[in-house]
Amino acid sequence: MTTGKNGITYAEAGVDIDAGNALVERIKPAAKRTARPGVASGLGGFGALFDLKAAGYSDPVLVAATDGVGTKLRIAIDTGNVDGVGIDLVAMCVNDLVCQGAEPLFFLDYFATGKLETEQAARIIEGIAEGCAQSGCALIGGETAEMPGMYPAGDFDLAGFAVGAMERGTALPEGVAEGDVLLGLGSNGVHSNGYSLVRKLVEISGLGWDDACPWGEGTLGAALLTPTRLYVTQVLAAIRAGGVHALAHITGGGLTENLPRVLPEGLGADIDLDAWALPPVFGWLAETGGMAQAELLKTFNCGIGMIVVVAPERAEALTELLTAAGESVSTLGTVTAGQGVSYKGALS
Repeated sequence: MTTGKNGITYAEAGVDIDAGNALVERIKPAAKRTARPGVASGLGGFGALFDLKAAGYSDPVLVAATDGVGTKLRIAIDTGNVDGVGIDLVAMCVNDLVCQGAEPLFFLDYFATGKLETEQAARIIEGIAEGCAQSGCALIGGETAEMPGMYPAGDFDLAGFAVGAMERGTALPEGVAEGDVLLGLGSNGVHSNGYSLVRKLVEISGLGWDDACPWGEGTLGAALLTPTRLYVTQVLAAIRAGGVHALAHITGGGLTENLPRVLPEGLGADIDLDAWALPPVFGWLAETGGMAQAELLKTFNCGIGMIVVVAPERAEALTELLTAAGESVSTLGTVTAGQGVSYKGALS
C-alpha cells in the first residue's frame, strides 16, 4: 500500500460515491410516501424488512415478479422525458403479480448507468415511487449502479422486482370453465411491449420524437411514452367481490399469446374484435408498417391491457364495479371448448 499523497481515486475512475449518497437522500421522501402496513425498515440498510403479520396475513403464500421497461427507455433517453418510465417499471411487475391473485406488498428497483446524473436518476425513481403509491406497494429498497464503460453517456437501464402475498388457497387462475365471460380493461396505449418494432416503424415513417403526433396532441415521443396503466387496486377489488376466475396481463405476445396462459387444457376463447375501438396509435402503427391484423394482435395489446375472466352470473356486477373504479370495460367474448384464441370481426 502506498503512503503519503493520495493517488488515483474511485471518483477519477468514474464512480462518484458522494453522488450516490446524495441520490439516496433525495429519494427518501418519495419512498416514504409509499409506506404501508408491514414496512419495517427504511432506505439505507443492507437489506429491507417487511412484516407479513403486520400487513394482515395469517397463512400467506408469497408471489414474486420481475420485469423491465425494454427499449421504450431509448425514447425516454433520447427525449429526456424520463418521468414516466418508473411507472412503467412498476406496472410491468405488479400487473403480472396481481394475475396470480396476490396483493403487491413491496418493490425494489435496479438502476444502472454509465455516469450517475442525480437529477435524472431522482426523476426516474420518483416515478417508481408514484407507481408504487398508485398500486399500494411500498418502495423499500433498490440498487443504483454507476458503471463507467458499460453504458454510453446518458444511457441507463432499469429492472424491477415486486413481491406480493395472498392467503393460502386463493391463487388464480381457479375455476375457469366453458361459458365464462371475458372482460377487457382498456389500455393507455402501447404500454411497455413491442417498442423495438415501434421504433422501427417510426424510423420508416421518417418522423422524429419531437414531431407532432400523427394521431393525437403533443409530440410523437411524448405520446409513445404514455405510462403503462396500473390495474392493481381495481382488479383486487373485483377479486374480493367474488366471481373472478383468472386474469391475463396483455404484454408481449398480445391477446393471442397471453390469454391462453390462464386457460386450462382443453379450453380456448372466442373474442369479438368489434367489441372495442382500436386506439389510434395502433391504427397508425399498422398502417405505417402494413401490418396484418394477426401480427398486430400477436405483438401489441391493441387497446386491451388486462383481461378478467369471470363467472357469467357475475359479469354484469363486476363490469359495474370496474367501471366505477375508472376502468373502460368491454365484454370481449367467452371461454369455449377447444384450444387457443379465435377471433371474429375486425379491429377498427
